[in-house]
Amino acid sequence: MIKREICERVLARAASTGADYAELFVENTLNHAVNMVADKVNAITDAVISGAGVRVFKGLRSVTASTVDLSEEGLLRCASSAASALGEGKAEIEISLTERLFGDVHPVRIVPSSVPNKRKIAILKEGYFAARDYDPAIRQVTGSLLSFDHNILIATSEGLYAEDRQIRTRLVIQAVAEKNGETQTGGCRPGRRMGLEMFDGLIDPRETGIHAARQALVMAGAGYCPAGVMPVAIGNGFGGVIFHEACGHSLEASSVAYGMSEFTGKLGQKIANEKVTAIDDGTIPNAWGSINIDDEGTPARKNVLIENGVLKSYMIDKMGARRMHMDPTGSARKQSYSFTTTSRMTNTYIANGTDRNEDILSSIEYGLYAKEMGGGSVNPATGEFNFAVQEGYLIRDGKVAEPVRGASLVGKGSDVIQKIDMVGTDLDMGQGMCGSSSGSIPTNVGQPMIRVSSITVGGR
Repeated sequence: MIKREICERVLARAASTGADYAELFVENTLNHAVNMVADKVNAITDAVISGAGVRVFKGLRSVTASTVDLSEEGLLRCASSAASALGEGKAEIEISLTERLFGDVHPVRIVPSSVPNKRKIAILKEGYFAARDYDPAIRQVTGSLLSFDHNILIATSEGLYAEDRQIRTRLVIQAVAEKNGETQTGGCRPGRRMGLEMFDGLIDPRETGIHAARQALVMAGAGYCPAGVMPVAIGNGFGGVIFHEACGHSLEASSVAYGMSEFTGKLGQKIANEKVTAIDDGTIPNAWGSINIDDEGTPARKNVLIENGVLKSYMIDKMGARRMHMDPTGSARKQSYSFTTTSRMTNTYIANGTDRNEDILSSIEYGLYAKEMGGGSVNPATGEFNFAVQEGYLIRDGKVAEPVRGASLVGKGSDVIQKIDMVGTDLDMGQGMCGSSSGSIPTNVGQPMIRVSSITVGGR
């Protein structure tokens, strides 16, 4: 996108006041969306994001500047702004860039931007009308087919000059059902780091729509969940959001390096039940959260965070590495060029265990089966979290009983991972967008079915 020689001059300007590290991040992204509501395509939108960010370090100081002017003059002005903000000094590093090719383990066969909207609309309609026609109680359906073509260039004073292209596709169907004057919402949002070939046998749009409608219908007919402390079985796939939020954010250098995490200084210590092995892996082919290189140019890798209950590693970006005196782990990410990069998750999951799902459920005399989790929030410093249950059922005498709505799970990350005492074998992933200080990024969450022996369930 920007010639290597120009990048060298921009980095030299950025480092001219004494920086010991300089970085140029250039982005050109095309976001495309087809939206449906009220049985009609109501919007087809394209958004182009184009710009560059310059970042400089000096010790533990960091300055970031950004610009939409990608001419050499514009990039040099941006670099001068960053250099000036860093302070006064003399250039201490020489800039010489070498192009590096990291390969791509996420092949794309059908680039969405090259496909006529007619085909995209047909895919979306399959999912939309499958949800609308599922049952007369379905009152409203909305749907979107989203594609993201994210092109980046990273050049650094360490000599790196590299490009990457990240194409992602996602189908989102939401349905609203009404029973006895009560309405509830169901949803399904599959996504992959793939093109439209995602719908050639991997993701069925009809099944996506049916899932959303079925969930809405079940929850519309449900009574309210009773509150109390009880054992909970959490379903696979998006159930992994509870680890992502309650523990994952507390394992990022953005919290750990500043002593703002409950897991700071606990490497090598047992922090979870021995049945828990948790991993963040940015290398899974075509997974929603996968990357070839992170947004600092560090190659993606598989990071074992917790192994058999023992804390093994954190997720670390370059500034976090400086503060923690550890190596970066390929975990630096940001929404776009205008954000400052920090440590983030990619595909984070609890690995398969050895317990059978039927044994997990039958072990609970009375409790909650959180079949599918919803959104939530967490304080990384304390690990305290609160999550909604999107689809839940009571468990009575070891059997899944009536559906319940309004359930939430409340607790503390360091407590809940100690109480995960059964781990199933049906690992699956769910797709989401994770928001943090460096913006909103695509992340996978995952797990097999697990049992939490005791947790506070919010309800009525």
